[in-house]
Amino acid sequence: MPMSGDEITRLIAEALPGAEIELQDLAGDDDHWAAKVTAPQFAGKSRVQQHKLVYEALGGRMGGALHALQLTTAVPN
Repeated sequence: MPMSGDEITRLIAEALPGAEIELQDLAGDDDHWAAKVTAPQFAGKSRVQQHKLVYEALGGRMGGALHALQLTTAVPN
């Protein structure tokens, strides 16, 4: 069963308090998402480390309930 945008947002927000999360359903099927996550926890981390934090927040759902996630991460200004 696909993941809803609300569930994706909730999981990321729980793991990264204070994060700003912008989510877009790319195909209209709750299966292919684009996310921009801006979080203070990303400060001093490489892009790979930032993405790993988001994937960890999703608890292994990538490739299963969440088929595709186009991810952009940033540190707040």
